[in-house]
Amino acid sequence: MGFIEQLQQGILIGDGAMGTLLYQQGIDGCFEELNVSGPDKIKHVHENYIQAGSNVIQTNTYAANSLKLARYQLEHRVEELNTQAVVIAKEAAKEKAFVFATIGGIGSIHHKEYREEDIYESLKEQADVLLKTDVDGFLLETFYDFEELRNVVNYLRSKTEKPIIAQVTLGDIGVLQGGLALTDALKRLESEGADVVGLNCRMGPYHMLRSLEEVPLLEKAVLCVYPNASLPNVRDGRFFYQSNPTYFGDMTEALVKQGVHLIGGCCGTTPEHVEAIRNAVETNQLVPVTEKEVKETKRPSVTVHTPTLQDRLPDFSKKRRSVIVELDPPKALSQAPEFMKGVEVLKQAGADAVTLADNSLASARIDNLSLGALMKQQTDARPLLHVACRDRNMIGLQSHLLGLHTLGIHDVLAITGDPAKVGDFPGASSVYDMSSLDLIRLMKQLNEGISFSGKDLGAKTSFTVGAAFNANARRLDREVKRLEKKVEAGADYFMSQPVYSEERFKEIYEATKHLPVPVFVGIMPLVSSRNAEFLHHEVPGISLTEGVRERMAKFSGDREASQREGLRLAKSLVDAASEYFQSIYLITPFLRYHMTAELTRHILVGENATPQSN
Repeated sequence: MGFIEQLQQGILIGDGAMGTLLYQQGIDGCFEELNVSGPDKIKHVHENYIQAGSNVIQTNTYAANSLKLARYQLEHRVEELNTQAVVIAKEAAKEKAFVFATIGGIGSIHHKEYREEDIYESLKEQADVLLKTDVDGFLLETFYDFEELRNVVNYLRSKTEKPIIAQVTLGDIGVLQGGLALTDALKRLESEGADVVGLNCRMGPYHMLRSLEEVPLLEKAVLCVYPNASLPNVRDGRFFYQSNPTYFGDMTEALVKQGVHLIGGCCGTTPEHVEAIRNAVETNQLVPVTEKEVKETKRPSVTVHTPTLQDRLPDFSKKRRSVIVELDPPKALSQAPEFMKGVEVLKQAGADAVTLADNSLASARIDNLSLGALMKQQTDARPLLHVACRDRNMIGLQSHLLGLHTLGIHDVLAITGDPAKVGDFPGASSVYDMSSLDLIRLMKQLNEGISFSGKDLGAKTSFTVGAAFNANARRLDREVKRLEKKVEAGADYFMSQPVYSEERFKEIYEATKHLPVPVFVGIMPLVSSRNAEFLHHEVPGISLTEGVRERMAKFSGDREASQREGLRLAKSLVDAASEYFQSIYLITPFLRYHMTAELTRHILVGENATPQSN
């Protein structure tokens, strides 16, 4: 009797983890390479699972694709490692169990480590190798990106009639990362030709059971589930999972009642877990159910203030000149009162928003969230906060953004952030779980009321999302390509690095005039010749013309004269920029807000002039 026939008539038992089991034995590195260097170790694991009761085992090929093998300089051995894995599994099975070729997911919907086309080609290459072997079917597991999984199912079905098991990995109970409901995802995989659909990894039996309670029985495909043993913990610097085989056995009947035909285990599970599943199936004489009651999940609804079109910062420039002024949070606590005074001065000068950097140049400053909250409490100024990917992991970024929304701060500039090693904490590490592009997508997802993991937030955030623009890039066309990607990701406007060439404004205008969002062109007054030389030679993304540096050099040693010349120069730049752009972004140097306040008034005096941009 074939796999599909057996699955329709009874409960089949999968195997458990391969990687975490080897890891617990002290083996580290590339587990797939053991298919060649240590085949007996892999075969022994297979045999233990079969002895414990597995009817279905997986080849040791989860990460045997070129992209993941490249981490170990093994990308040229895709065919060898995959082919040998099948040989080992078939030898261990000896027709006592079905052998399914495993293909694991690569990408994430948020953190784009690889290009989509490279992911597809890598998975296609691995699939082509496994299609040439005599496996009984294909098992796809731990896919965080649903479209990636769907593409692989579609490709395999176009090449083979063998059974396909397709498993998604959840972001939260009942939903995938990105907010796609589990039921919808499984139905789509069924329509692509998968014979068995379900979920694996990240969650234990309890949360998977709750997720399956929302899923009806499907028309053609049957359900499977491969839970983790538990949530992972750390002991002596190594990850471990709770040993809970009895609990697995106790949960088996409940999972079968939700329509599951195939039950195995993922991270942290062992032959003991499989044995507990088998005992539960045999002792309780479990068989597949033919009907089930689906639990309807009610999502909470919360009414929150959403900015109107008139409130949105990027829309101001459609009606008039718009000015954003940056006032960098101070490093010293004693400067906080002066900072708040500066905010008030800038607001009175007419600034539409005061923007606060997020530890610029990787130097520790007073937290911009706390200062932004004080701004809302003590002044009428509108805070626009920079959020850098450098200092927070995915958890911290989402938590931070939800905190901003809760405080009523809706304007955010998404930046990747300068590396930690350039700042005043050279021993600090940079996180970079996300890039600025990923962060833009996350904020737009939060605006839909969906968390990073796919969980319903119960309300929608209302962020307007700014993005950075290096207007001094040597290849402006390449930089504009990045801007186009940011617009596609959801950017509502751009804020550029300071520009010090009047001729450059026309080039920027011509290169960006097709973009559907406004560009706030950056201008920062210089305070001295030393300041000019530092910016030109040491700050990434800023370039000064020779003429500007010579003008500032003439006043070297005279502080007041240098500042006056820096202000005259900035006004000239503002006038040149205003011929093309309705939106200006002023950067305050060293908390000298009187300079940017004067520039703000200078800009607004010429408000009736009409620039060429929209």
